[in-house]
Amino acid sequence: MIHYQLRCEQAHEFDGWYKDSTSFDKLAAAGLVECPVCGSAKVSRALMAPAIAKTRAERQEVAPQQPQATPPSPPPAGPQQAAAGPIPAQMVALLQRMRAEVEKNCDYVGNDFADEARKMHRGESELRGIYGEASDSDAEELREEGIDIARLPWVPRADG
Repeated sequence: MIHYQLRCEQAHEFDGWYKDSTSFDKLAAAGLVECPVCGSAKVSRALMAPAIAKTRAERQEVAPQQPQATPPSPPPAGPQQAAAGPIPAQMVALLQRMRAEVEKNCDYVGNDFADEARKMHRGESELRGIYGEASDSDAEELREEGIDIARLPWVPRADG
């Protein structure tokens, strides 16, 4: 595996792992490597600092880190904060594109999501893509009724 620091035509920098340099070249030439920030397929390798191995003596000179007396408190969870830490930029960009597609192709039904999903399931309402809010208990009840739903992380819009 090879690690590359990459840059798109808009100067956004990100990294990627590839089987070898030929694999990256083929994927990039086919437009299959995209910037996670703007989605541009015009991506090239950025200048990277070389990894220089340390000698055994240099590795032994490194003192072990002293543990902190109290661990730092985690930052408050927000729309771009997952349980294990911040959501990587590539994932945020992907979720923003997903949100844009949902908003473009589905009807927003707000807090009436569970009721509207039931109406569609029973044939009382036109079948279509919908999105909105549902409590954990509403979502569980819909699943128990055999109604397929999916919960998506709702990140801020890319243009906002």
